[in-house]
Formats: sequence, structure tokens, C-alpha cells
Amino acid sequence: MRHITILASILIIFSITVNAQDKSDWKGGYPEGCTSITVGKNASSDGSVMTSHTDDSHRTRSWMDIVPAKDHKPSERFTVYKRESTDSLVMPAYAHIPIGSIPQAEHTYQFINTAYPCMNEHQLAIGESTFGGREELFSKECKIDCQRLVQLMLERATTAREAIKLAGRLLAEHGWRDYGEALTIADPKEVWHFEVVGPGKGNVGAIWVAQRVPDDHISVNANASTIKEIDLDNPDYFKASDNIYSYAKAQGWWKEDETFRFCDVYAPESRKSVASRRREWRVFDLLAPSLNLSPTSENYPFSVKPDKKVSVEDMRRVFKDYYQGTPYDMRRNITTTNEDGESVISPLANPFLPYDQLDIDDVSGGWYHVNDDGHIRFLGERTIARWYTMYGTITQSRDWLPDDVGGVVWLAQDNIASSVYIPVYCGATDLPESYKTPGRINGYTRESAWWAFNRLGTLAAQRWGDMHKDLDAVWNPMQKVFIDELEETDEKAKSIKNTKKRREFLTNYVIEKGEKVVKKAWELGDYLWTKYDEKF
Repeated sequence: MRHITILASILIIFSITVNAQDKSDWKGGYPEGCTSITVGKNASSDGSVMTSHTDDSHRTRSWMDIVPAKDHKPSERFTVYKRESTDSLVMPAYAHIPIGSIPQAEHTYQFINTAYPCMNEHQLAIGESTFGGREELFSKECKIDCQRLVQLMLERATTAREAIKLAGRLLAEHGWRDYGEALTIADPKEVWHFEVVGPGKGNVGAIWVAQRVPDDHISVNANASTIKEIDLDNPDYFKASDNIYSYAKAQGWWKEDETFRFCDVYAPESRKSVASRRREWRVFDLLAPSLNLSPTSENYPFSVKPDKKVSVEDMRRVFKDYYQGTPYDMRRNITTTNEDGESVISPLANPFLPYDQLDIDDVSGGWYHVNDDGHIRFLGERTIARWYTMYGTITQSRDWLPDDVGGVVWLAQDNIASSVYIPVYCGATDLPESYKTPGRINGYTRESAWWAFNRLGTLAAQRWGDMHKDLDAVWNPMQKVFIDELEETDEKAKSIKNTKKRREFLTNYVIEKGEKVVKKAWELGDYLWTKYDEKF
């Protein structure tokens, strides 16, 4: 664990000073970060409750580990930080600067420590997506940012409702030091969306709202606030901070004779982002195509009933998507003539073009940025799969199994379109060494799992039309095996009555799968170099 300690020290030392929370993962005036999809227990194919997350960031850490449960002394404190970008290391990163502390809990639960922690030992799972909100709501007087709140929830709560209640109490006392965020919070019974913004400049506290996804529905957050009308007389589906109406009224953002819509009041600009709305449409279009929703709408339902029950493989298919087969596929105008004289998409056409390549290939798309001089720069389409994804999770919380077996995080590295998910049981106590090895502070290293997939995804994008077929030929059958054998593995684990031995079994299973996919990712990268020499 020494490499992680060194990393933390470096990121604390090297920083820049800014007046508000960092916006390095924003583009065109909007956050371009993460996508989270949620599935109620009666909408999933096996009765599990699901949430998910793609950590789409140019700077967050690439390593991950498992933090054990701990007992704490009454004098111990939980350190809180502010996050700032730093370019002082080999690769762009975030510095986490200590700004204070809050009282520690007497006991904290084990959790899977991805950059945004994703699940604890009680099957409580969380996804995340930034939506921004009104700039004037940010307050430097507050202490708790998004990554720390997620950690606090997983360390101290066992259910989604308990996590929301805990967040309300902690934020009222210590304040929300971040821009608008959506947390998608799942347990074995239900899943909620929790949207939170700051209390306004100079204040301590937060303004937040939570809406439950109906058990037979799916929902999505893609960097825009999605909670609209609320009914606080129905606490089974809605919860909110005490100041949700009063603050809006005091600021003149809402009048009592008007319909109150949280997204319009506290994050009105977020609904204007085509980068967000297009992803919302695509998720619903893939999982509920019978609704025939328009890809150009500004607003979509908070949640919908899928056409068929959603499986892990369905979720994977959505997260691998880049609008292929639609008018929004950025490859559509990058064509060549095949041997039959037909115009076809070139195998060199890349759905994951860096921004400065878009002008060269004449890719416009619906997303754009207006410079200070009024010049419009097109940013293409903000696809669901993304080249700067650090990792992705699909979580399953399953109430028919013991907690340490029932909670599974399907974990993928880098761009989901060129990656594969491994199952990580929440009862596992360790990850493969390569997953715990930092990949960015010193640059390229074959010791890091993230680099195995980052290199592979970068290579595959250079001749995507051909190379992605090579990846699919390996990853698709391997993914099917992982999914198909899960039930048998569940039963084997459940039959082990000794908790310590059961967790050892789960840990060994996770490490074996992780080591297998990392080894194969390195081999596939070498294979692409060889097969396509002089073709990219």
C-alpha cells in the first residue's frame, strides 16, 4: 500500500489555488463527466437492483482497492478535502487538499474504494454524475465534496434511505462544497436519485432532493438534473432538504403560484446541454424503444418502464454505445469506397476522436463551445462510451443472498467499448495488485491494470472499424462466461458457512478474474500492433 501513500502525499503537495471547485472535467461550459443508469428490482432480469457509473474524467485516479471495516476511537476525525487540478505530475491529475475534519464514526463498513467509492459490505451501492447547477450556489464555507460524501455514505449507512438521511444531517451541519451532483443510491430493495447543490455563497448547508425510481422502471443521469416536479407528501418516493422551497423563493427563482421543478429552479442551464440530453435519449431508446422518444427533446421522463427486463449484458451493451446506426454516429461522413464500389464507413473512422481531430475530419455534431470571440467550435457528439473513461461500474444488490455474496460490482477499466467487466463481490477483501497500482503519477507502466486497457483502447481506436471486431471476438465470449457462471459461484460461496473462509473464496475468485483480463488485455494490444502494422 506504500505506493498509494506516496500518491496521496504528492497530490496534496502539488496544487494550484482556485476560488471554487475545479471544472477541469467540464467542456463547452457543461460537465462532460459521468453517466449513471439505474434499474429497479422488478425491471431487472434477475430481481437485482442496479446502479452504475462511468468515471469519465481526464484526471481522477486510476488505482482502486478495498478499504476494510474499522472501529474508531472517540477522538478520531474524518479528514475532508477540496479537489483541485494539478499538472505538476507526469499526467494531469487532481490534488486533494485537506481543509478540515468532521467527527469520525464509531464503526465504518468495508467498501470498494474506486475514485468514487461504489459499494459497501451491506450491498449499498452508489453511482455518480455531475450536473453543475447555478454558479452562485457554491460556498467555500462548506466542507464536504462529492467523493467524500459518497465515502461517508458507504462507511456509515446500510440502506439507500439511511444514506439519504445521513447525507441530509451531515450536509446541514458541515455543508456541501461542490457543484451540483446526482448520486444514484441502490440497496437490495430499491434505488434513489439524490441531487444536491450548494447553499449559496457564504452559507453552510445544502439544498437537495431525492426521488425513488419505481421498482419496474429504469432511469438515467448524464450530467443534467433530471428531477422535476416533487411531492413531499409522498415520502416513499420523494425527500428533500427543509430549505428547498424557501431558498428558491427568496432568490426569486420560484413563486408559490408556479409549478416547482427542481431542475428548472436549481440547475436550469443543465437541461440545455445536448451532450446530456442525447445520452438520456439513447439510454431510453436502447432499453425502451417502443416509447419512440425524440432525440432532440429537451426533457425526458425521470424514469420509464423498459420494453423487457434489463440484464447485466443489456447494461454493458448500453455503456459500449457510441450512437452506431443512428444519425449521431460521428463516423458516418468518414467514408471510403469498398471493392464493390460502394461508399462505406472507413475502417479508420473513429468514434473516439480527440477534440482537435474533429475539425480535420469535418465532424460537427450537436455539441459545441462558443469562444470568447464568438467562434463556434463543434465538439462532435458526447457518446455514452468515452475514450477518457477511467473505469466503469455496474452494481447488483440482491436480497436473496447473504450480503457479502449478494453485492456484486461489475468493474471495467478505461473505455467500456474496448473493455470487459469483471465481477467484484462486496465480500471480497482484496483486488489484484495491478488494480491497486497507480497508473498516472509516473506515466506508462505495465504494472497497472488501467494502462493495459488504456493502451488497448487507444490502439483500437486508430482502426476502429476492424480492430473492434478483434476485441469483441475475445471480450464478448469471455464476458458471457463471467455472467453465466455467476449463479454457480454464488451457490458455492453461500455454501461456505464460515464467514472468513467464504470471503477468502470470494477474494480469490475476484483476483483470478482480474488477473485473467489484464493479462489478456496486454496480449490483445500486442496482437493489434502485429496484425495491423502499417495500417494505422
